[in-house]
Amino acid sequence: MKINDLTIDGLEQENYFATQELIDVVNAAIFLDKPLLIEGPAGTGKTYLAKTLSALLNLELIRLQCHEGIDEDKSVYEWNYKKQLLSIQKSEENENLFDEKYLIKRPILSALTTEENSLFLIDEIDRSDEEFEALLLEILAENQVTIPEFGTIKGSENRITILTSNSTRELSDALRRRCIYYYLDFPSIEIETKVFMNSIEDIDENEARKYASLVSFIRSLSLNKIPSLIESVEWVKYNNSKDQESVRSNLGILLKDKSDQKKYVEKLEESNEFNQE
Repeated sequence: MKINDLTIDGLEQENYFATQELIDVVNAAIFLDKPLLIEGPAGTGKTYLAKTLSALLNLELIRLQCHEGIDEDKSVYEWNYKKQLLSIQKSEENENLFDEKYLIKRPILSALTTEENSLFLIDEIDRSDEEFEALLLEILAENQVTIPEFGTIKGSENRITILTSNSTRELSDALRRRCIYYYLDFPSIEIETKVFMNSIEDIDENEARKYASLVSFIRSLSLNKIPSLIESVEWVKYNNSKDQESVRSNLGILLKDKSDQKKYVEKLEESNEFNQE
């Protein structure tokens, strides 16, 4: 698939704020026609990046949401057994029960065979098991899938493939070798400032930067549940709309763990004591 190089400005027009490093990696994956594996903490914008690229480049979005126990039936294909049984009951002579008309396409097969330019998102690959990773290797490396009763189906060249991982388990070296890799961490203060200004009404750059700096500090506290970008936006949006001046206000929006809230408040108190001395 030939696409002009993406730019920071292009993504920002779709309300996605990224570094040049991320832009370069996406462009490399498109140019080399290789899958892009984006790994990092939950809530950093990995899935949203894929959705943004789909909208920006006018690509059909085909999404495979991974989970424990996912297999071929849920991800690649399934035979329409009811339709096959009806054909048997009709006793149609020489009927091929493994014809394409009996094939139910799941996301992987849909991505390989769609005639539309598409973006195939394999979301949260780390939630699947190693057996499913092995299933993906043929698809990622050779752009094809083999169905024992049917044969090998070769994929078209009109697709961008993105895998995301929240790093809940180590992915195999075999899968990593087949991808271009990028680690997407929580946004810098500069980028989160832009996100706040774009997402929140009536907030100026100075206030947005103060909140972004505070959120950056909070994420550095070795928390059990680090607040996502969406949670930080919601917290700032609510506090800003209510003219809340206390940085302790409505912590339940931002911090979803009791010990994390306690740790944050204790750090604030330590900071206040230091400033008073």
